[in-house]
Amino acid sequence: MKQSLQLRLGQQLTMTPQLQQAIRLLQLSSVELKQEIQNVLESNIMLELADEGRSVPAAEPSLSEEDQMVPNSEVIPEELSLDVGWEDVYDNVYTTLGQDEADGDFLVSKGLPEGLHEYLKWQLELSRLSERDKIIGAAIIDAVNTSGYLEVPVEELYQDLAQQLTDLELEEVRAVLHQVQNFDPPGVAAANLGECLAIQLRQLPETTPWREEALRIITEHLEDLSKQNVAALKSALGLDDEKLEQVMDLIRSLNPRPGRDFDHEEPPYVIPDVFVTKKNGRFEVSINPELAPKLRINPFYSSLVKRADKNQDNLSMKAHLQEARWFLRSLQSRSETLLKVAQCIVQKQQAFFEHGEIAMKPMVLKDVAEELGMHESTVSRVTTNKYMHTPSGIYEFKYFFSSHVSTQTGGCCSATAIKAFIKELIAHENPAKPLSDLKIAQLIQAKGINVARRTVAKYREAMHIPPSSERKRLL
Repeated sequence: MKQSLQLRLGQQLTMTPQLQQAIRLLQLSSVELKQEIQNVLESNIMLELADEGRSVPAAEPSLSEEDQMVPNSEVIPEELSLDVGWEDVYDNVYTTLGQDEADGDFLVSKGLPEGLHEYLKWQLELSRLSERDKIIGAAIIDAVNTSGYLEVPVEELYQDLAQQLTDLELEEVRAVLHQVQNFDPPGVAAANLGECLAIQLRQLPETTPWREEALRIITEHLEDLSKQNVAALKSALGLDDEKLEQVMDLIRSLNPRPGRDFDHEEPPYVIPDVFVTKKNGRFEVSINPELAPKLRINPFYSSLVKRADKNQDNLSMKAHLQEARWFLRSLQSRSETLLKVAQCIVQKQQAFFEHGEIAMKPMVLKDVAEELGMHESTVSRVTTNKYMHTPSGIYEFKYFFSSHVSTQTGGCCSATAIKAFIKELIAHENPAKPLSDLKIAQLIQAKGINVARRTVAKYREAMHIPPSSERKRLL
């Protein structure tokens, strides 16, 4: 095989470090951006916050030893009056609380909320059960899930406890389980929904109206209740519509998830990247000023850089200075790009900000990219994990992008608007005769939007709305 040399011309896109940094900052969320800025401030001596570097005031003249011992008074009074504190006489009084702790509300510094298991074990310790029964009760409480139901069957608990306790019987475990089921909240440690509701009904006073009828429905006709079989319930209990409605009101007042009140999850807090405000009939977009602190190049360290000096310290300071300038330019580019995309979204979705979800227009990333002369990937990075604070709430940038459905007039309608139509129709439906997916599709088609029944079912499931058979209410 003969070897030869050939010349070829070609073009290749090379990403510079500056471009890589700009792209990486563009796709960071607000929380990640703050962390990135903090890391750069700690690693680069040339960068500092804009409010730093202020001139230090001149030191006050030093005091003599006698003046330091008694700052405000030449003679210490023998006793203070009842309405005078030490801080009224002496300035240098140090308290154990800092300024923030002393002035802050004590409700802010509250402890962690108590969980369901801790609450049940606290009641177990206060009960008059023996130590043997408390061991059984602790095992039962550990088998209770966050909803308040017993995840492990009693027989399995008995087998596990039999290895720890001698001469243990199954009835002994069931007796302790009955005691735990009498703990607060009512209905806890039940095996299923029927038992949970039955425990709550039995704990009500015997004089409670319709208590026995509701207990009979729960224990004997739970399947008819789940199927909304009104005729079977009226026939079994011998009640008319008015009395059955009162029984159903009592059942609806029960809690199907006793542990729900103890499910303390910290709500996620979102920091908006841009603010949308309406001024003089127009919507204006502005960057959140608290999103990123104002940075600047330290003038003292930058003045120490010498152009001709090539020692190690000077070269290191030059590298830090160049990196600081690149970082500031990348931050500025990120803010400008974010503002452009947000303004374009507000301009295209003007009807949404005026009338709500029903007026949402179909829009994809390509529409914004062509409008601003950007690449779709750039728009995708800008709209990922970015949030917009509007007069009607906080929305993610991605929320304004949705697919379109054709209309009978040749136009298009967004999927968000169709979901709003479905939600509105279901909200105003008759609970006794809920709308089916086919009926909803026909009502939307009457508005001139071409939508199929399976499309309605897909959107309904995406909004976590149950089907018509499960939305039906008794009476």
